Amino acid sequence: MPSSNKAILLLADGTSFEGTAIGIKGTTSGEIAFNTGMTGYQEVFTDPSYFGQLLIMTNAHIGNYGVHPQEVESDQVMVSGIIIKKYASGYSRTSGSGSLQSFLEQEKKVGIADVDTRALVRHIRHKGAMNAMISSEIFDIDTLLERLKATPNMNGLELASKVATQEAYDVFPEQQTPSYKVALLDFGVKRNMIRCLTDRGCHVRVFPLHATLSEIQAFNPQGFLLSNGPGDPAAMPRSIQLVKEIVGLKKPVFGICLGHQILGLSQGLKTEKMFNGHRGINHPVRNLITGKGEITSQNHGFVLTRESLAEHKDIAITHVHINDNTVAGIALKNRPIFSVQYHPEASAGPHDSRYLFDQFVSSLN
Repeated sequence: MPSSNKAILLLADGTSFEGTAIGIKGTTSGEIAFNTGMTGYQEVFTDPSYFGQLLIMTNAHIGNYGVHPQEVESDQVMVSGIIIKKYASGYSRTSGSGSLQSFLEQEKKVGIADVDTRALVRHIRHKGAMNAMISSEIFDIDTLLERLKATPNMNGLELASKVATQEAYDVFPEQQTPSYKVALLDFGVKRNMIRCLTDRGCHVRVFPLHATLSEIQAFNPQGFLLSNGPGDPAAMPRSIQLVKEIVGLKKPVFGICLGHQILGLSQGLKTEKMFNGHRGINHPVRNLITGKGEITSQNHGFVLTRESLAEHKDIAITHVHINDNTVAGIALKNRPIFSVQYHPEASAGPHDSRYLFDQFVSSLN
């Protein structure tokens, strides 16, 4: 392989893979994770919850339908680097605005292709989540290992402040008068999450991490949405305290992913880092209230612990992940406050869980 096209993926345990450089030439690092979705790579790459991660796409072909300006969840690519098997430099969709390669170059992202992703994922499944590095400019393993040591561990790492808005802003329903006012706490919100609220007649005001309760109350919201985001929720004590104060208002609250974890922490629950996270658009969840199953979009590396939930009789488990029985949803008993670990806005992903937005909006008054 010519050195001009060569790239190396190095894991913290010393395991390495050679492949072909994609995106720009450079070196990048982060926690390695894998996504099992077969479609939606552009939405995945722009999801703020992936900030700081090297992402393996387990689907064999990536880039084949190009990119589209409407298929983004934020205004930039959030992953630190991309790892794929077969890379399509061209694309076949007539409505596409460009190739994935041009998109990665524009976003100045480093990636590697022609990697045996099945072997790589099997290795991670066995060894657990760890830091890794991609380089298309440095090929000495010892040098890369030394540089990799400087990459911070995801456990205890606060990342929401790096992707959340710095100023409050408003989003209104299109072609209809707002019926509700919802305050959204931005920990790294996906655009489709806001769209799911405005489609239901909500005027959404998105608040930054540093917003105070008095600033939020001045908006006079009828309910609160706690968004998704990256990093360790336990490293966000200020946000945990703010959510505790919001819960004390006894108004409707809906938490999603990181927002779900912060809601739990605000009520005295605990979180733990998973051996391997859940990331993809095909994760099965059981709704314990209805008994029905849902295929869900997920992206998380931390969960609320069952042990801490057992100590809080005023909090019910409403959803569980069918594959490993981890907590996928909770609700405060006799109060319109609930949360789920997965992504009901599902972009990309199935729409099985969109009913949760209807449930939330119906509780507003």
